[in-house]
Amino acid sequence: MATASHPTVPRQLGAGAVFAVSVVLAATLGALASTSTSADYLALRQPSWAPPSWLFGPVWTVLYAMIAISGWLLWRHTSGPATRSALAAYGVQLALNAAWTPIFFGARLYGLAFAELVLMWLAIGVTVWRFFPLHRTAAVLLLPYWAWVSFAGALNFAIWRLN
Repeated sequence: MATASHPTVPRQLGAGAVFAVSVVLAATLGALASTSTSADYLALRQPSWAPPSWLFGPVWTVLYAMIAISGWLLWRHTSGPATRSALAAYGVQLALNAAWTPIFFGARLYGLAFAELVLMWLAIGVTVWRFFPLHRTAAVLLLPYWAWVSFAGALNFAIWRLN
């Protein structure tokens, strides 16, 4: 594991802010895609195992915090080409995360949203795989996110088939 050259506290705080803002931006872009996601979700035919719409906000809030902390931990404790590659994978999965809501709720393209979610799931997997040898805690923090996206993929697929 490559070790960073002990960034200063202001630099660490600045980087933490960058990761937090990046995650908030991804969440906000997704939320702006449809101002009535809860109502849109309720209007869909759903499988019997679909969670209530109120559950998504709290779950995503926790997951986004974990995603931001994960990226910050990796940046803070490692450096070099492997870290840059891992952070590039992190950026890709975050961009795919931001793109899903506009496709699903904004455009109502449920099949395309499922395909995009499969790409996001793969990108999260690559990110975990690249993070693990560099910073295990950072990788482990992404596992609940990956699990939730797996569940979301099954839900997206079921909604696509029902609608």
